[in-house]
Amino acid sequence: MAEQASGGLERVTEAAKQAPGRGLPPVHLWNPAHCGEIDIVIRRNGQWLHEGAPIGREALVRLFSTVLRKDPDGIYLVTPVEKMKIMVEDAPFVAVRVDRAKNESGGEALKFLTNVGDVVEAGPDNEIRVEMDPGGEPHPYLHIRRGLDALIARPVFYELVEMAEERGTADGPQLGVTSNGAWFPVGPARAHQI
Repeated sequence: MAEQASGGLERVTEAAKQAPGRGLPPVHLWNPAHCGEIDIVIRRNGQWLHEGAPIGREALVRLFSTVLRKDPDGIYLVTPVEKMKIMVEDAPFVAVRVDRAKNESGGEALKFLTNVGDVVEAGPDNEIRVEMDPGGEPHPYLHIRRGLDALIARPVFYELVEMAEERGTADGPQLGVTSNGAWFPVGPARAHQI
């Protein structure tokens, strides 16, 4: 079985390398006949494992990250010839940096860098959301593409909180950040007053 999984990894690697064009491949258009699972896990901290061992080649992780697709039943590595389900502990990406920048229209944008080198500006198409666990611990996310999110790393989230401004909402005063004309709360209403 390990040989089969390793062979699957090699097949996905070769097929991903042959994906047409530059930039992100059109994985949303591919519907390969061969489907299965591969022993790849993306840890909560963004580390990729294959058969329990870290994938140490950054270029390989970057390549695989470009062929990720979220379907209703899970996250897959998808090529024109193969669709292999993987396990993701939280989100497939981690936002490791945020910078304020000017957008094309001269407004302000928050530009994020992910652990695999993607640069994404928060805005109406790439929303920031903060989920609260039952203990009140925030879990912040940034939408990256087609249903795939990045967990915002704790130091980056602290930067967002520092950038946040208070705004009146129906639930009371709330802290949030603005990017590309969209406002995103960084916690529940009144949380900053406690």
